Amino acid sequence: MDILFWLQLIMQKRDVILTAVFSTLAALITLAAALFVCYWCHKRKRKRDTEDVEGDSPVTSSARIETSTEEKKSRLNGFLNLKTPLISTKTLGAQLETTGSPQAKSPAGSSSGALPPEARTPTAPANKALQNVKGDHPSMPFLQNRSISLVDMYIDNTEPSENVGQIHFSLEYDFQNTTLILRIIQGKELPAKDLSGTSDPYVRVTLLPDKKHRLETKIKRRTLNPRWNETFYFEGFPIQKLQSRVLHLHVFDYDRFSRDDSIGEVFLPLCQVDLSEKPSFWKALKPPAKDKCGELLTSLCYHPSNSILTLTLLKARNLKAKDINGKSDPYVKVWLQFGDKRIEKRKTPIFKCTLNPVFNESFSFTVPWEKIRECSLDVMVMDFDNIGRNELIGRILLAGKNGSGASETKHWQDMITKPRQTIVQWHRLKPE
Repeated sequence: MDILFWLQLIMQKRDVILTAVFSTLAALITLAAALFVCYWCHKRKRKRDTEDVEGDSPVTSSARIETSTEEKKSRLNGFLNLKTPLISTKTLGAQLETTGSPQAKSPAGSSSGALPPEARTPTAPANKALQNVKGDHPSMPFLQNRSISLVDMYIDNTEPSENVGQIHFSLEYDFQNTTLILRIIQGKELPAKDLSGTSDPYVRVTLLPDKKHRLETKIKRRTLNPRWNETFYFEGFPIQKLQSRVLHLHVFDYDRFSRDDSIGEVFLPLCQVDLSEKPSFWKALKPPAKDKCGELLTSLCYHPSNSILTLTLLKARNLKAKDINGKSDPYVKVWLQFGDKRIEKRKTPIFKCTLNPVFNESFSFTVPWEKIRECSLDVMVMDFDNIGRNELIGRILLAGKNGSGASETKHWQDMITKPRQTIVQWHRLKPE
């Protein structure tokens, strides 16, 4: 009996030992296989990456280098890139600089300071070399990927309603130091704002959308043809960042005892400018809006194939306040008209307590091609009132013949001459 007992015990222990040994071997084999698979995948990935790098074109490699450089600069600049970049100004012959948190200088005053020699003058060889490289110029992506919404917001192709003079300025870009260089040269044929028959003009410079930090030229006393010859440096602006900036030049008449009078202004989206060419501009100044009803951004599109006319109301800005709180509750009412007969009406939702609503509403109307020149769209921006009657803020008439202004008529004609294309344009609202 004892012998049988011991034999059974030995057999049980042997089974346990064999099970443990085989389990260990199986685990080791599985681990080795997993390690081999990981090694093989890693080796294949490295080989594929190497082939991709060798097969990249020079343009792609250059783009990678530029991207990494921009990322490095962004990290080095720290808060400078997160907030407003450094803006410095210089009058020809004397330099001015504003560092840290730039403030607007008094029109008659200036702050002195010296720019480092390498930041004063763009490096000519570097820019020349960049201009000679076709297809790899740093400004090319900037010119190809234009910001349509920005252009639509600030571009105005209409002629000034009155002649308020012109301004001469030039632009240049220092690619090495990522600095935009603006030279305000002169103005001519400015209107007289003083009793003496002259003005005391100066220019206020802003890089929109930043309205907080602005710079100003010196005042030129008693002249309608001022020569400023001043240079402004906007430092820390990579070429891609300038695509989202609009140069705003606003000419004022200085008055010692009252508020300065606005003479005229110019908006120039920098995404439309090839800065490598060092362009120079003569721009007609646009007079300030007198009615102050606000502006409306609309788009028109006509498809002759299905006779569909589409009006899109994108946004409005600087609407006239109609409520006691200094705001309005705007909405837009649109009438399709044939001659003096109203055919169809559409309305947007009401936007509460705002002077800058974003509508983003599209309305489609069926208009046969033979009648597209006879119809019109009466667009009215209204202020909603819970108690009294809704008030008119301003209106425009989009028509091919008798529009409410040259801008509205041209917009309609552009829509007809460019079928199936969306034509976007700002319009100044009329009080009646």
